Amino acid sequence: MIKQFFRKKKTDASVSVDMNKQKRYEALVRAWHRDLYRYAYWLCHDPHIAEDLVQETCLRAWRSLDSLQDDKAAKSWLITILRRENARRFERKQLDLVDIDDYAVADTQHQGSEMDIEQQILHKQIMKLAPEYREPLVLQVMAGFNGDEIAEILGLNRNTVMTRLFRARNQLKEQIEKQSERRGHQNG
Repeated sequence: MIKQFFRKKKTDASVSVDMNKQKRYEALVRAWHRDLYRYAYWLCHDPHIAEDLVQETCLRAWRSLDSLQDDKAAKSWLITILRRENARRFERKQLDLVDIDDYAVADTQHQGSEMDIEQQILHKQIMKLAPEYREPLVLQVMAGFNGDEIAEILGLNRNTVMTRLFRARNQLKEQIEKQSERRGHQNG
């Protein structure tokens, strides 16, 4: 009986696994939290909603952390979770539709610096792109993903992604050139 008391006890494997999971999760959050927030903010343009999206993304990442086999794919895995969370936000919410012609909309934006204005113009031009072109472009430019990572996130072939990126850049270039021509004609 005394031997049984002093014998080496088995360590509880679930505690050590959870500790490793906790450290792995904390490392992922530390490494990618800012990128997740930046992308979420770009999607929704509201800091509070962006924070909520990141929080929900982190919660879902914690729950399914065991499904992440390669830590090198963590960023694209987290971005995919974030995109799906953003889509869920619209699935849950049914918006009341109104006819825009019935309402007058005031321009409440104040003039900012020249760089702010250029960024706003560029953002508007990007938003005019079709979603199939806009999303790969944003993932490449804002989030820094390469073609293979974008293909994995969007569930597309790499060649399809590269074609869409090429077309998105060309369409964006054409929109900016047309806008520049209009400004030139207006200025004389």
